[in-house]
Amino acid sequence: MRQRSLCGLVIFLLAASTAVAAPQHGSFLSNGVKIHYIVEGEGEPVLLIHGFSASAMMNWVLPGVFANLAKHYHVIALDNRGHGGSGKPHEVEKYGPEMVEDAIRLLDHLKIDKAHIVGYSMGGFITEKLVVTHPERVISATVGGAGWSREDDDHAIIDQIAKSLDEGNGIAPLMKALTPPGHPVPSDEQIKARNQLIMANNDAKALSACIRGMLNLQTTKQQLEQNKVPVLAIIGELDPLKKGVDNMTGVMANLKVVVVPGGDHITTFQSPKFTEALNEFLTEHARHPATVGR
Repeated sequence: MRQRSLCGLVIFLLAASTAVAAPQHGSFLSNGVKIHYIVEGEGEPVLLIHGFSASAMMNWVLPGVFANLAKHYHVIALDNRGHGGSGKPHEVEKYGPEMVEDAIRLLDHLKIDKAHIVGYSMGGFITEKLVVTHPERVISATVGGAGWSREDDDHAIIDQIAKSLDEGNGIAPLMKALTPPGHPVPSDEQIKARNQLIMANNDAKALSACIRGMLNLQTTKQQLEQNKVPVLAIIGELDPLKKGVDNMTGVMANLKVVVVPGGDHITTFQSPKFTEALNEFLTEHARHPATVGR
């Protein structure tokens, strides 16, 4: 089972480095940092924000989420700063809230007043922060593979990942931390193989600064309680980050939660159930329902 999982990841990441994207590409400067993005489709705007050490291609295009949404929506997916085709600064202060502002500046660049925001993993934390800081720019928000990051949470894993990156050991602590409870931790050989694939397309110093900057994406209980934006949380049943969604439930106003049976952090966004739940939520909260066909 572990071997099949590794083979699947290898194929997935190799495809990420060789696939030719159908969408249109663009870029702009966001407070001095180049932000690369892709666009496809017509209709209400949907902005997709990917996870840590991934890219728009890996997180959204290859699993088919981008193309599925582009049938009915004007879909935009950015490469977060520090990732993909975007700029990769090495300063911690260039991340965190600046990544939230990148999303807003991209909407401004495209002359979009409001959009549906969809984020996964790190992108989910960015989306959650965006909802409480710029609610006027959000039609609806979907937080996938992420929950409530609180000030009193144990953030030791952040330092462990950053230290590992600084020492040239990639994101091994993250791989271990995302292993579902009760499941075998990846072997050293598996971790080495995955690291080689992931780090081949990433800048270790940029990722280190980025992960440290995530500590500045926390939200407060009061902010969640006062939320007026419709929010969907999609989380895998086996995802270790489900605890954050459980903590958010009953606190964040206007929150709906969908748990993907058997899903973990890596497989959930590739699951048909993820796309199904997302499509249903977007249809439910469309600004102009008559224009969204199914």
